[in-house]
Amino acid sequence: MRWRMRRATADDAFALSLVASATFLETYATVLDGADLVAHCRTRNTPETFAAWTNDLAAIVTIAEHEPGHAPLGYTVLTAPDFPFDIRPTDIELRRIYILSQMQGAGLGAALMQQALDDAAALGHDRILLGVWEHNYRAHALYERQGFERIGTRQFKVGAAVHNDPVYARTV
Repeated sequence: MRWRMRRATADDAFALSLVASATFLETYATVLDGADLVAHCRTRNTPETFAAWTNDLAAIVTIAEHEPGHAPLGYTVLTAPDFPFDIRPTDIELRRIYILSQMQGAGLGAALMQQALDDAAALGHDRILLGVWEHNYRAHALYERQGFERIGTRQFKVGAAVHNDPVYARTV
């Protein structure tokens, strides 16, 4: 399957919010409360959230699209870090990296990760941080294979469920 990646703009906000909700539901539908999932998607994956990120000069949002047709397949969001521990001034957070499940194993995730690393370096950052769901062991192994090391934890709340998610870091 062919895809293209490009820097997202505010015009992509609705498409990004759809992919965000679809991938969140795909990932967590069997492990979290349904009402909590829907509420999380409704409040955290809004077009307004994505528009704000695309307009933030310190953030980079990349969208991956199917070729031809340009249907959205995945995305990344790089932002200022938001973690409950000391961070370096040159750190950046990979706040989101999601692809539709049909794209897993096709190389798109690796391409999006490389683009995020390249973008972080271009912005002058030397370390990229990311948090991952505590029970997503497949993602833990993937990030560790890519050179990320665990540096701490943070709490992530979806509805009433509080998760103690590991935070990983890697030099850019």
